[in-house]
Amino acid sequence: MTHALLLIDIQNDYFPGGLYPLSEPQAAADRAAQVLAAYRAQGKPVIHIQHMATRPGATFFLPDSVGAEIHASVAPLPGEAVLTKAYPNSFRDTGLHALLTQLNVTHLTVAGMMTHRCVDTTVRAAFDLGYQIELIHDACATRDLSHAGTDVPAAQVQAAYMAALSVGFAQVVTAQAVCAAFRN
Repeated sequence: MTHALLLIDIQNDYFPGGLYPLSEPQAAADRAAQVLAAYRAQGKPVIHIQHMATRPGATFFLPDSVGAEIHASVAPLPGEAVLTKAYPNSFRDTGLHALLTQLNVTHLTVAGMMTHRCVDTTVRAAFDLGYQIELIHDACATRDLSHAGTDVPAAQVQAAYMAALSVGFAQVVTAQAVCAAFRN
């Protein structure tokens, strides 16, 4: 049983000044960075996912833009895998499943952005592929949404997605719990 850390789309456009800012992305990135440091200290595999917008009319994560770059707080080190995707699902057309198979990974620890889109889609795909998933709720970020005239604050979006994913798809945990497990 091998564990790997999967960091999804922690990219500059999601931060203040970016083209699609989320709610409290720095707090989530800081917690993701803590878990990243713990994984690195243990020599466990780390995989960074970077979204590049390739569809016509895309407004953020544009290729060759600063906004599409992985945020400095979780910047990849030489030797860490960086896979580029064009869809919400980190497994679609990326080689992620093949890489995880090659590394004998059976357990994924997941953090990233946006909870309601790329994190949710990737966690569900990972579950369908048979991975055991630990989802770090406080190392993920989302944004306010609106549907049919109802505004949904980011905290409620986050809670709803984590509640749904915790029912069978993933063990929803804190960054502190993940880091503490490495110390024990």
